[in-house]
Parts: sequence; structure tokens; C-alpha cells
Amino acid sequence: MSKVWFITGASRGLGVEFAKAALRSGDRVVATGRKAAAVRDAVGADPDKLLAVDLDVTDAAAIKRAVDQAVSKFGTIDVLVNNAGYGHLGYFEEASDKAVRAQFETNVFGAFAVTRAVLPVMRAARSGRIFNLSSAAGIRGQEFASLYCSSKFALEGFSEGLAGDVAPFGIFVTIVEPGPFRTDFLTRESLRFGETPIADYDERRAARQAAFETRNGKQPGDPVKLAEAIVRLAHEPKPPARFIGGAFALEVMDKKLAAVKADIDSWRAVSAATDYTS
Repeated sequence: MSKVWFITGASRGLGVEFAKAALRSGDRVVATGRKAAAVRDAVGADPDKLLAVDLDVTDAAAIKRAVDQAVSKFGTIDVLVNNAGYGHLGYFEEASDKAVRAQFETNVFGAFAVTRAVLPVMRAARSGRIFNLSSAAGIRGQEFASLYCSSKFALEGFSEGLAGDVAPFGIFVTIVEPGPFRTDFLTRESLRFGETPIADYDERRAARQAAFETRNGKQPGDPVKLAEAIVRLAHEPKPPARFIGGAFALEVMDKKLAAVKADIDSWRAVSAATDYTS
């Protein structure tokens, strides 16, 4: 059965591939981005199946307009993909308060606001699929990416809690955790860096930034294959709570689970001893 998708951040990167894959499957798509013209250029023109809409996910009024346009055009929204976001790289001490808030406004509060606007449509239909784009950075925190990692960790906690809220309405929430995929994510269009350099970090900062730049164009993940997998999950009767994208992210998850278990087991007796004894 044909579904209606609402995808944020669909003017480039994974968002474009999600939109294209959904259209190839015969579904209809509302593809949003800061400039609808850029979305149309990236995804293609198909007035019967595609609606390109201007949307800044930090603008509440724009979100409402976009959702209203989607329902007016296609009658419903079956699949929400919260994909809009960017990466802030750098050492935490070198990031301004403004940069911290901007990272969360897009990656976290933007997803909150779009989800809040779409949920009434899904509740009325008593069905829906929500895919929240996390990252391997949402599985494991790492040096030089504390803001980005924390935004993705927040999105993961939100997704787990939201899943329980909406399950009685036939709505499923899936966290998507891709590793490095060959998109423009490692370019200046998708990354921001700390603004206030501190000398103690100079050597490590230069090495880290160079490492990220040299990886661009060499990422192992195939965006088309990931998009096809998400389309498949959207049509599954019971999609998973998590979907890991690529061998790199699978390895990150395996190591994280092993490390967490080792910590818990090492301190299990002390942990248990913190309860009241009576």
C-alpha cells in the first residue's frame, strides 16, 4: 500500500536519497528543505507524487505550514523522517554558548517540533512510522565531537521515550544510526567548528580536523542502500526500535555494548550495595 512520507533536510545528503528511494517504491513524498527549489533540483520534479516545501526546522510557523501543505496535498502523513541536522566539531571548551544552543535547536528541538506537528495526523489514522536520524555518534561519544554526540544522544533518549508514548496508537519509532556514509556531511556545508581557539588544544585540533577532511569522499557507506533499507522498514508491520547503518556503526555498537557490560559487571557488587539493607 502506498505511503506518504514527510522528510526534513531533503535538499542534500541522505535526505535526498530517502526521498528518491520512497518515490521509486511508488510512495508519495513531501520533501522539505530550507529552499524548496534546491529540493526539487536534488530530488526531481513529479507533481503527482512529490511536494517540495520550504522548511527551517527551527521555525515553528514554517513547520505548521509545511504539515498543513502535506495534508492538503496528500491527505495524510504515514512516515516521518527527522533527518535535518548538521555536525558541530571541536573541543567543548572552544564552543560558544550560541554554538551549543544552535546545535540543539536544529538537531534536537527541530526534531521535537516537527514530530509534535505530525503526531496529530498519525494519531487520527492510528498508524505511522517515525524515523529519527541519529548516528554512530549517538552510540558512542568521541573526542572533538561533544556537541554533536550530545545532540544525537538526546535524540535517542527522546525516541525511546516517545516510542512508549505513541505505541498504543499504532505508531512505531525507529532510531537510525548510520556510520560514515558517502554524502556531503564532511564538507563545510554540513559542519561547523569551534570559534574560540585555546592554545592547549592547538596540536590535537589540527590533527583531528585534518583527519575529518581526509575522510571526505572515502566513507564506506552507500547512501542509496541505506535509503532502500529505510523504505523497506517503513513497510514492515513491526519495524525495529533501532536500525544500524553500515559495518562501521555495527562495530561501534558491539564495542560500546561490551564496554558498558564490562563496567557494570566490574562494579556490580558496589552498585547493588547502594540500596537500603532493610
